[in-house]
Amino acid sequence: MMTARGEPLSTSRPERRTALDALRAMVVVGLVFFHSSLVFDEGSDFYVKNADTTSVTMIFAGLAVVWAMPLLFLIAGVGSWHSLAKRGPGGFALERLRRLGVPLVFAMVTLLPIPQWLRLRSQPGHHESYWQFLPDFFTIHLEWGKFPFVLQGRYFETGHLWFVLLLLTFALLLAPLVRWVPAARARAVCERMAVLAGRRGAVLLPALLLGAACALLGIEQEYGGWHHWTYLLFFACGFVIAADGRFREAMRRDAKLALTAGIVFFVAGSPAFIIAGDETFSAMTPFAMGARVLYGAAGWSCVAAIMGLLDRPRSPAASPPSGGGGRFYAYLAPAVLPLYVLHQPIVVIVAFFVVSWHLPLAVKLAVVVLASLAIIFTVYDVVVRRTKVTRFLFGMRV
Repeated sequence: MMTARGEPLSTSRPERRTALDALRAMVVVGLVFFHSSLVFDEGSDFYVKNADTTSVTMIFAGLAVVWAMPLLFLIAGVGSWHSLAKRGPGGFALERLRRLGVPLVFAMVTLLPIPQWLRLRSQPGHHESYWQFLPDFFTIHLEWGKFPFVLQGRYFETGHLWFVLLLLTFALLLAPLVRWVPAARARAVCERMAVLAGRRGAVLLPALLLGAACALLGIEQEYGGWHHWTYLLFFACGFVIAADGRFREAMRRDAKLALTAGIVFFVAGSPAFIIAGDETFSAMTPFAMGARVLYGAAGWSCVAAIMGLLDRPRSPAASPPSGGGGRFYAYLAPAVLPLYVLHQPIVVIVAFFVVSWHLPLAVKLAVVVLASLAIIFTVYDVVVRRTKVTRFLFGMRV
């Protein structure tokens, strides 16, 4: 937690861990595998679809959906605490507008129309050029009831950038809250929660909150398998975790317990999704709501387990990564957002050509994944990170 001036409430300021950057990069690279698999999944409505499909891909993807995007939002919450401590609420809001708002607008104009256009071009008899399609894509209207996704249209969409839009929304909601909440009250709440975290198993308490949120709000497939406002809870938990070292200690202590709970909740709830299918996502029946409670609890438990198991406190004599490891982290950490912005349009472009090849499904999937990764990293390395203009447009530090 922070004071009204953006100062940390705890006397110890946990260092920013390079493992979190590695986790973020792992999830983003994993999204290339995930979206590539949707090309061949029989149950998805992806932009480009292969003639032959399978249900096997979604089985493996489902194992990651429960924790991947929630983990990104939790890590973003941790990063927001550090950024607020450094810049204060006003500086934090301006920094988020530049680092998230600029790439959001830039990609919305230059990249988002491509997948929708290729969706149309993949349909028989559709030969409209990209430039002819653009006015249709940007024919939009406002629907304030769908905040923050207020821009709506027949073809317009936020696509995979829903993640960036939500991060920006959460940050802009957080900045005034930090300024307005009395410092003494925030400090007292943080202290009580930190004391509670000292009890065995307390790290699982947010699972109750996440379970209830999933039961009441439902689950949205288009937002990574979670209701978009549920991500605010993961973001807030990350912010709180970063405020006091005792939360971090509790997650390390209870990591195995959280992992066990996550597996139990996931296994217990999965049959409901298999039996009832999409009805489980939004139906308000006791059966569907119970399944979503288990899903939300499994999500928090898995995220808490990952954070705890991968957190190894450094000894005072330990030094930051050097040599190859240090260069790797220096390259990887700022690349995460540009890689995320680039990945889905490139996957769709590659898949558009590959699906017409006469090859086995497994071979096509491998080609889409490997070619997409190669192109994504090449575009990032050769184009994005080389100039001040492109770094600015993709949210990197200039």
